[in-house]
Amino acid sequence: MIDPLPIQLLAEFFPNGVARYAIGGLLVGLGASIVYLGTGISAGASTFLESTLSYVSGRSRFQQYVSSRDWRVVFTGGIVAGAAVYSLTSGDALQYTTAVQPWRLFVGGVLVGVGTRVGKGCTSGHGICGVGSASRTSLVGVATFLLVAIGVAQVVAALGVSP
Repeated sequence: MIDPLPIQLLAEFFPNGVARYAIGGLLVGLGASIVYLGTGISAGASTFLESTLSYVSGRSRFQQYVSSRDWRVVFTGGIVAGAAVYSLTSGDALQYTTAVQPWRLFVGGVLVGVGTRVGKGCTSGHGICGVGSASRTSLVGVATFLLVAIGVAQVVAALGVSP
């Protein structure tokens, strides 16, 4: 029999249960597997966003994706559509609010964008596909993402910064 104590200790981290996270993880893994099996390309959202920018920018950085950008745009749209469908079917449609000031959201978004370029990819690409394929670069990248995020969260909490 499995000792229920470790499961009970983890329950405080998942007050709504683990089913939604497990199902979400399985669907993300399935999607990444389908993309890889169908194209041989790891499914990272930052690269897919760059391919979308090839429609509006003539820069060579974005034009490298022209031959495969159509299906990437569909994939990126699917990420947005999936979130919208979930929101509409969960009864929480358009009920999400945040106390974070808009300028902080903007600065955070810019920093994430810079980080994806410096890190040679996004957390989805490294965390899902890279770690899943035991890429040394991705393993180091994900460890770095986590350590920096934990460190920044601790500094922000110590400074008493609020939204």
